[in-house]
Amino acid sequence: TTSTAGGELTDRSKYGVLSLVVGFVVLALKLGAWWVTGSVGLLSDGLESLVNIAAASVAIVALRTASRPPDAVHQFGHGKAEYFSALVEGAMIVVAATMIIISAVGRFLNPQPLEQVGLGLAISVVASLLNAAVALVLFRVGKDHGSQALIADAHHLVTDLWTTGGVLIAVIVVSLTGWERLDPIIALAVAVNIIFVGVRLLRRSTAGLMDAALPDDEMAS
Repeated sequence: TTSTAGGELTDRSKYGVLSLVVGFVVLALKLGAWWVTGSVGLLSDGLESLVNIAAASVAIVALRTASRPPDAVHQFGHGKAEYFSALVEGAMIVVAATMIIISAVGRFLNPQPLEQVGLGLAISVVASLLNAAVALVLFRVGKDHGSQALIADAHHLVTDLWTTGGVLIAVIVVSLTGWERLDPIIALAVAVNIIFVGVRLLRRSTAGLMDAALPDDEMAS
């Protein structure tokens, strides 16, 4: 049974590798979108993708660690490693939001016109579709196997989608109205949402590590 469980966890790590590979592709696309437009929102979106790559790497390490059988030091196995992964990813989401805020404030104080908006939007949409596809896969596998690492990674990608959505709206409005400061304003608003997501992940991960009791409604069911 231990061998089977270890094999399942090893299989799950393959999905972490998928997330990592797609993360690099998405990062390249988003940085390309920022390069052609000069949008601080798109740059901030790219910065969050850097965190996605780090989060996927943490998930892979956690899943492979969790697949190790019990030993003399860890008599109940290494399954808690997945909660550490979710904990780190929650912290990374907060870090990403901080980087976005710093970039947005700088551009708000020194607004600049955007360039080649149509091309930048097209590139960002392709990146978002890739993230959405991987998030759906990670949610399904994570829930089927009870993997906190994969679920946290999926949440991270969904957060990235929210970021991209807000940025795309801002870029479109800025290009239509010429209101250049709207770009960093939207980026700041999305950063606040990202912080809330990160805090929720941190709380859930901490509860798992501390073996907290389930909520009353879950206990009743």
